[in-house]
Amino acid sequence: MPGLIGKKIGMTSIFDEDGNNIPCTVLEVGPCIVTQIKSVESDGYNAVQLSFDEKKEKHTSKAMIGHFKKAMTTPKKKVIELKGFVRDWKAGDKITVDYFKDDTWVDVKAKSKGKGFQGVVRRHNFSGVNDATHGQHNRNRAPGSIGASSHPSRVFKGLRMAGRMGGKAVKTLNLRVVKILPEQNIMMLKGSIPGSNGSYVIVEK
Repeated sequence: MPGLIGKKIGMTSIFDEDGNNIPCTVLEVGPCIVTQIKSVESDGYNAVQLSFDEKKEKHTSKAMIGHFKKAMTTPKKKVIELKGFVRDWKAGDKITVDYFKDDTWVDVKAKSKGKGFQGVVRRHNFSGVNDATHGQHNRNRAPGSIGASSHPSRVFKGLRMAGRMGGKAVKTLNLRVVKILPEQNIMMLKGSIPGSNGSYVIVEK
């Protein structure tokens, strides 16, 4: 689905007309610059390339500087491709948060917070001390048995074990748009979204 690039600012709460306190995530959505239009004839597929957030020229490769100059814009930090735009955009066009003014529900894609290497109790909600896992002896947070010793003499793929947790692409569906402030390119969504403050998100229609 088409959408825009944004940045997570943080969380707050506002009151609606009925006096209910609504927890909201505040996003800075756009302005996004169209840096390239991909077509079936030239690239084999149709897509719109968007860029967001200013980047210093000294931190940008010369190839990317030339790419941005072709779109008559300055270097940007975040570049993505999206398919499914109804309107025909051109390179150099600016898309602001007004793109969502008629929408009441959106989806948000973001990278979840990284938690590092974690054990099975935190990573997979193993019960641990309260109800000892099968094969576990006297260690409260140990995973217990990971398979039979004789057959098949290996550990099955996908077995829940300790490992790196978080830091994955997560998509949150059906978030209600509470308020849009077009002057500041601000969008407020009801509830929470993945990722830390300052991280990039993709808001989709």
